[in-house]
Amino acid sequence: MHKHSVSIKGHPTSFSLEDEFYSELKRIAKLKSMSMAGLITKLDHDRDIDQNLSSAIRVFVLSFIKSERVIDDQ
Repeated sequence: MHKHSVSIKGHPTSFSLEDEFYSELKRIAKLKSMSMAGLITKLDHDRDIDQNLSSAIRVFVLSFIKSERVIDDQ
């Protein structure tokens, strides 16, 4: 697990992710033609108030991968 730093709306913040989740997050950002900072900012904005950023990112990555598999299975 590694700690990553990002600026969200001019405020520095950090999150911790396993390398596998971080790699998938980079892949997803590329697929969506978004910067990592842009995608992380969106996830931060969309997350539940009780959910920390690291958890929100993991849930997003898992949901994205699951949705890809559904499409592949059709």
